[in-house]
Amino acid sequence: MSESDFLPEGTLRGMPGPLPAGERILWRGAPTWRGVLTQVFHVRPVVAWFAGTATLFGIAAAAQGGVMTALSVVGPTLLIGGGGIALLTVLAWLVHRTTVYTITDRRVVMHVGIALPITLNLPHARIEAAGLHLFADGTGDIPLLLPPGERIAYLHLWPHARPWRVSRPEPMLRSVPEARAVAECLANALAAEGPRVAESPVAIMPERSRASSAQPGRLAAAG
Repeated sequence: MSESDFLPEGTLRGMPGPLPAGERILWRGAPTWRGVLTQVFHVRPVVAWFAGTATLFGIAAAAQGGVMTALSVVGPTLLIGGGGIALLTVLAWLVHRTTVYTITDRRVVMHVGIALPITLNLPHARIEAAGLHLFADGTGDIPLLLPPGERIAYLHLWPHARPWRVSRPEPMLRSVPEARAVAECLANALAAEGPRVAESPVAIMPERSRASSAQPGRLAAAG
């Protein structure tokens, strides 16, 4: 029995109800599990930390007691590290498996949550701005800026929230595949809401500039 067996007739997975008459789905997708593993759970620094720790412990142990002593020290460290990485991988897969992002011509719907799933309904008219954090593999993050006063608890959003925006959380589509095309799809939908959303071009922030990136620019249809 799957999740769809519990949905009302005519309701797509990840949607709060049947699609209203006249509303069109433009894109549906989910974060890639590899993207979640590297960008959300930061598996690369974790691997580097355990590898570096095991190396240092092994060198120190070998200097004192030889190769067998080094192996007895390095083995448990690598075992713990491997278990931790396996756990992060399972969590990343669960985030991928339980998340559905939907862009229609009227709203953005985010169905998120592993143990306690929630569905966020974000009308285009209530999205002040959006940005695109593009990664080298073509995936990317798309943060959505909401008007002041319209807040969603950061813990409810995480990991589908822009990092370090705690006082004014920004919902974010994480590690979506073919992110540039998805951003352009959203740009066209936002542009249809009027000139308020279509004043600026798509704001693309490469991976290396994420830490110092400014407020995301508004999305508009690419010319």
